[in-house]
Amino acid sequence: MEAAMKVYLVEKLPEGGLRNLDERNWSKTMMDALNHVNYLTVGGEEYETIEGRLNVDNGSVELLVTKVLNK
Repeated sequence: MEAAMKVYLVEKLPEGGLRNLDERNWSKTMMDALNHVNYLTVGGEEYETIEGRLNVDNGSVELLVTKVLNK
């Protein structure tokens, strides 16, 4: 069984605030996929990944995302 890592998705809102979007364990395969993607979907909505941070203290990754607005 491969190890999982806790990932927190944080949405940067258009007015500049932050909103906790999602929190779940990601497999190594999903973590590896971050090297190849710039966009992800959560709850049927598409988000662009802006930056990530490894939190060594609690062994998690925090990803900052913005919602893709389809015109």
